[in-house]
Order: sequence, then structure tokens, then C-alpha cells
Amino acid sequence: MATSGRSASLSSTLTGAKNSVEGSNPEEDDGQNLWSTILSEVSTHSRSKLPSGKNVLVMGEVGSGKTTLVAKLQGIEEYMKGRGLEYLYFSVHDDDVDDHTRCNAWVLDGDLYHKGLQGVAVPVDSIENTLLLIAVDMSRPWNALDSLQKWAAVAREHIDKLRVAPEKLREMERKIVKHFQEYTEPGSGEDGASQRRSEEEEGVLLPLGDNTLTHNLGIPVVVVCTKCDAISTLEKEHDYRDEHLDFIQSHVRRFCLQYGASLLYTSVKEMKNMDILYKYLVHRLYGFPFHCLAQVVEKDAVFIPSGWDNEKKIAILHENLQTLKSDDSYEDVIVKPPVRKIVHEKEIQAEDDQVFLVKLQSLLAKQPAVAAGRPVDTASRAPAGSPRTSNRSAAANVANAMPQSGQTSEGVLANFFNSLLTKKAGPGAPGTPAGGNNTPGTVRKSGSKLGLSDVQAELDRISSRETDADLSNANDAHATDGQET
Repeated sequence: MATSGRSASLSSTLTGAKNSVEGSNPEEDDGQNLWSTILSEVSTHSRSKLPSGKNVLVMGEVGSGKTTLVAKLQGIEEYMKGRGLEYLYFSVHDDDVDDHTRCNAWVLDGDLYHKGLQGVAVPVDSIENTLLLIAVDMSRPWNALDSLQKWAAVAREHIDKLRVAPEKLREMERKIVKHFQEYTEPGSGEDGASQRRSEEEEGVLLPLGDNTLTHNLGIPVVVVCTKCDAISTLEKEHDYRDEHLDFIQSHVRRFCLQYGASLLYTSVKEMKNMDILYKYLVHRLYGFPFHCLAQVVEKDAVFIPSGWDNEKKIAILHENLQTLKSDDSYEDVIVKPPVRKIVHEKEIQAEDDQVFLVKLQSLLAKQPAVAAGRPVDTASRAPAGSPRTSNRSAAANVANAMPQSGQTSEGVLANFFNSLLTKKAGPGAPGTPAGGNNTPGTVRKSGSKLGLSDVQAELDRISSRETDADLSNANDAHATDGQET
């Protein structure tokens, strides 16, 4: 239906065009205008169709957030990280012509062992349709400058190996310079369109600075500082101040000037500057209009498009440096903090009371049992240095001489008196039998048993001796106290 209808329109249009040659009339003029409109629409649609085969080559260190960045551009949350060379894409849609396409995104592994895989992502016939994106981890700013220089050198080495025709390479480099010089600030109109240059201004291009585009790769370069939400952590844990952040930014911007690169601070976690990154990528690759202004005020949301920056604007950052100098070595100022050894203390769980008591009981059962009824060593239990060790009272002798068990009071008294009589008589004393055998309870003296009067006399003598010793000790103590006084 649509085809036959369009054929009929074309037939009537051709008939009207033929009649216009013979004689013009209003109806024939309308037919001719319709034919011109159709041709114009077809021609415009064919020219504005989005090209395919555009590539974004993403480089950066391991863990810098390369894959996560591209996945956010693609609009997916769950993805599998690969190794070597990853392929992702993000959709590009043109609302004006209602057309869409896919932009290829190649993520190179952070291990330099895989740098040879660039040839798969960017062959020689697609180098002019490629944009280089270098991801820098801002949670580790001490590696930022080395990382930028390393991956830029890797890209330079790959482009040199492609052996692009000299004429083609010079044309690519010229386009980069022209884009840098022709940059204009977006206007302040209602549609936000860029301010158009006059014919005189378009013919005059500003010269490049001494340090601008000294390393022209021939392809657009975008430097993306990822994980910028970690800046607050750097300030809290590593004592970073504003001048440290300005110092880092100034060195990164100098690098971007050398390569004519754009600079964006992003945060996937907080979705900061992600929309600007998408718009800028499609602007550089597909020529979409771009109306975002440069941002240098917020320290974690910087955006500097290619062509905006210069040495004078970077020098504004140097005015905020107090303890640092702009020409200080980056490695000497932004130093990697020392690694703090984290001691993981093992958590000890308290045992149940019954389990603890059972273990304690088993330990006590393994220990040797103490023999019951052992004789008491009186000599070892005597207090050291006691003045009454040799002259103990009768009561003390009775207590030490008492057996532990199984003896009656009569036996105790008999043993006590026998010990007294034995000490007095001695082994060779008069009244001791020749054989040395004494009958328990009796000692022979002059052929007769010892009487009770003799026992009483012995007890009185011991008692009087103990009393004299006590009085002597008391007098000594009293004399000592008098001397101290």
C-alpha cells in the first residue's frame, strides 16, 4: 500500500513537471514543489543517518573502575568482569532523525601483558573512528600521573605500530588541533547553543601554547578521574587539604594540555558527571551538539572540555598553594601513605559454666593424689628466725607430739613424758640399761622406777626455764624500744 501510493505521487509529480514545461499553472507548481520536498527529505535522511563502527578504547590500572564506568553508560547494573580485552557498548539515539546505533566500547586489561590486544579493538582501518579514554583512580591519587603517562605511551606505541599512512595521520592530527582551536563557550541563550563566530573570527585561529598538543595522537583523548567520592575520605584519613587537591588537578590538567585531552571527575556511586560524560562522548564521535559549560569550582565534579584550558587558567590554582609550590615534584608531594597492618584479634567465646567445670574436674583427676595421714614435718613448719624455736612451751610440745589419729589421751601423755625423760637421761646417762632398751613409761634410776615426785620436779624445772626465757626476751625488747626512743 505504501509503495503503490508513493508511486502514484511520483507519477503525478512527473506529469505536473512535464506540464510545467508546456505552460505553468498553480496546480502544476504545487506538484513541482512536492517533488523537490521529497528529494530534499531523502537526501537529508541519507546524510544524517548515524554512522556505525565508532569505538571507545578504555585504558587504566587494575581496579580503576573501567568496566563499571562503561556499564553505567550502557545502563546495566549486573555484569561480569572479563580479562584481557572486554567488549561492551552503549546505545546512541538521535531524536531529530529518529535513528539509533551502538557505540563499541573496548576495555583493555590493566595488566600490560595484554596490551597487544589493542589490535583487535582498534585496527588500522578504524583508527580515525576511535576515541581514547584513560581512567584514573582518584582514591589512589599518588598513582595518577604515572598512570596517565604509562597508558598514553601504550596508545602511542600501538598507533605507531599500525603504520598509518603519513598523509592520513597528519590529517587526523590537524583535525585535533582544529577542534582545540575552534572551541567556543556555550552561549547563554534559551536553547544553550554555542556562540557563533563571525566570518572574521572563523578565519583567525588562536595559536597553541608552548605546552599544548605537544603529544598529538591524532585521536580524541578523554581523561576520566573515577571514584571522586573518595576525596572526602582522603581529607579525613590522610589529611588532604584543598591545596593538595589543587596541586593534583593542576598536574592532571597540564597532562591534558599536552595531549589536547578533556578532563572529567566522575563518581559512579553518586552518579556525578555521568550524563556529561555520555553527552561529550557522542559529541566527539557523532557530532551531536554540546551545550555544557566547563566546571572548575567543585573539587569533585571538575569538567574541562578540550580547547577550554590554557596555562593562565591553570595558574589560578597556584594562587591557592600555601605550603606547596607549583613546580614541586608530584611524587614528593602526593606520597603513598604507609600501609597500616591490621591485626585481626581472634574473638574468644566464653564456655558454658558446666562445660568449664567438667574440664576442670578432669584436670584435677589427672593430678597425683595427696597421701593422707603423713607425719607433719614440724621443723619445716617452724617460723624462720623465731626466738623461741628451741625453747617451746610444754603445750606446743604436746601439740607437735600429738599423733594424727588412733591414739588415746593416755598414750599421748606417756609419749610426752618418755620424751622428756629420754632427753634428760641421754644415751649414756646413769640409770640407762646397758642394752639401751627402755621399757615404755619407765626409766630405771638406782634400780627403782621413777616416782611421781620426780616427774613433778621435772615439769617445774621446764616451766621455770620457759618463764626465765620469756622474761629475758621481754627485757631485751624493752631495752631496744628505749634505745630507739
